[in-house]
Amino acid sequence: MNEESYILVYGDAFVDYIATDASNSTFKKYMGGATINVAAGISRIGAPSSLITITGDDATSQFVRDELKKEGVNTDFAIYDAKKRISGVYVHLTETGEREFKNYIDETPALQVTPTQLQEAAFKKASIVNVCSGTMFEPTALTTTQAMIDMAKDKGVIIAIDANIRPLRWSSEDVCRDTIMQFFEEADIVKVTDEELAFLTQTTTIEDGIAALDALLVPIVLVTVGENGTYAVLNGETMHVPTQKVKAVDTTGAGDAFMAGVLRDVHYNGLPTTPDELMRCVSFGNKLGAMAATKAGALTALPCYDEVKQWIKE
Repeated sequence: MNEESYILVYGDAFVDYIATDASNSTFKKYMGGATINVAAGISRIGAPSSLITITGDDATSQFVRDELKKEGVNTDFAIYDAKKRISGVYVHLTETGEREFKNYIDETPALQVTPTQLQEAAFKKASIVNVCSGTMFEPTALTTTQAMIDMAKDKGVIIAIDANIRPLRWSSEDVCRDTIMQFFEEADIVKVTDEELAFLTQTTTIEDGIAALDALLVPIVLVTVGENGTYAVLNGETMHVPTQKVKAVDTTGAGDAFMAGVLRDVHYNGLPTTPDELMRCVSFGNKLGAMAATKAGALTALPCYDEVKQWIKE
């Protein structure tokens, strides 16, 4: 790993309006979105991250830029367009602390980072490129995602894909499924929840879902199952990695904290090639995800370096 290298993350910034309790009658605003959370989560636990996104000239965009700076996320390769408006989502909470994404607000969905706005320099020092499906429903963003993957492959950069499916944003389930699955074939790491695995593979068990992904020959597949940990697949061989039991307050940022932990480990230690290496990497991610679930909010719940340094190997 080059000492100046970083984890490069691509995707939309969001504002999360998260319910303050399970009555879902009042909401608090947070900067969020999977890509923002992962980029900030990586920085919080002591690894360099750089974000490619697009913001505008309004107060919400300025809020996002200010927060990213506070979080230590590099935005040298981000795009500014005065007309862009940041998307928002209302997040409801169940009695058990689980999140439900209800209503999306997006005034400028077609205003996205374009392939021509991607800078080759962004990829020269990237150790990993991380993308998710959050913008793939939009044609320009879909093309840009493919361009990101192509540029990463050209530079020999590790490719990580977090499914992070939001069905309400897609024209149909089939389009959603087919679009996301086509990217898995180009990934070194794929992360899905158990629900996403069932949706994408149209199977009813984790075992059958993992078997359905085997044909894509993804080196590492991570299937998170909440309090039951993660099923980690290395070149077709599956292991279960348990997690510590915690009292969940809000699981909104747990998956992003998990992904930040995994990517940090890969950044410093390389792509796992043995079961022991994968176990260490995923165990670290599990611990971060569990910690995030004990706090309210998404970005605000992500762990910091001092909280996790005892588990870090580098």
